[in-house]
Amino acid sequence: MYAPPARGFNEPPPPYGNTTPPSRNSAPSPVQVPSPTMARDGTQVKLYNTNKERELYDNLADVYSIIKTMEHLEKAYMRDHVMAQEYAPACAKLIAQFKTAQSLIKDTVSLPVFLAEYKLECKMAMERFEKGYPATTEHHVTPDPTGNSSQRIVAETVQLFITTMDSLKLNLVAIDAIYPLVNDLIESLNRVPHLPAEFDGKVRIRGWLTVMHHMKASDELNPDQIRQLLFDLESAYNAFHKSLSG
Repeated sequence: MYAPPARGFNEPPPPYGNTTPPSRNSAPSPVQVPSPTMARDGTQVKLYNTNKERELYDNLADVYSIIKTMEHLEKAYMRDHVMAQEYAPACAKLIAQFKTAQSLIKDTVSLPVFLAEYKLECKMAMERFEKGYPATTEHHVTPDPTGNSSQRIVAETVQLFITTMDSLKLNLVAIDAIYPLVNDLIESLNRVPHLPAEFDGKVRIRGWLTVMHHMKASDELNPDQIRQLLFDLESAYNAFHKSLSG
C-alpha cells in the first residue's frame, strides 16, 4: 500500500498543495462587475438592435436625467441652498430642455408610463414642468437683483404691458413671438416692490404662461384666445395703475 513520504516535525506543509505558488509580481485576477446590459448569468443583453432603438434609449436617458436634475434644483431652492439669481435661469433652461426631450419620446412612450416604469417620484419637478415657469415667477422675489430703482421698474412694467398688448393687436400671435413678451412682463411685475404675490394680474398672466408652455413654438393663438388674453392684460394693466395711486 502506498504511503506519502514522511515530513519532519518542523517542516511546514506546502502552502499551495501540488500547485506552483503565484509570483509576487503577478497581478490579481480582476473581478468582473456586471454591467447594466449584463444578465445575472453573465450573458450580454442587447438593449437595442437598430440605430432607431438606440436613439430612443438615449432620449429616454435624457428625459430621466432632466427630471432628476430639476427635482434636485427645486429642493435646493426651497432649502435656500441656491440663490434666486442662480435658480431662475437654470430652471428656465431645464424647462426648455424637458419640453424638447419629451417631444422626442411622446410618440413612443407616454410620460405617465415612463414615470411609473422607472419609479420616478419627482413631484416637485413635474409640477414645475407642468407650470412651465420658475418659482421666482410664481412668487414675489425681493429685492430686485438688478438693483434698479422702484420708479424704473414701474416704468419698464408699463412699457411691457403696452408692448405686449400692441403685439396682439398687430396679430403677432405665434407662440415664439408672444411668449417671451408675456414672460418678461410677469418677471417685471414680480420686481415691483409693493405688488403682492397673489395680485390678480399676476395670477392671470401666469395662467397664460402655462397655456402657451404646452403649445409648439409655431402654434398661434386662436381668435378666442387672443381676445381673452387682451382682456386679461387690459384688466391687469388697469389694476396695476390703481395700485400705484393708492
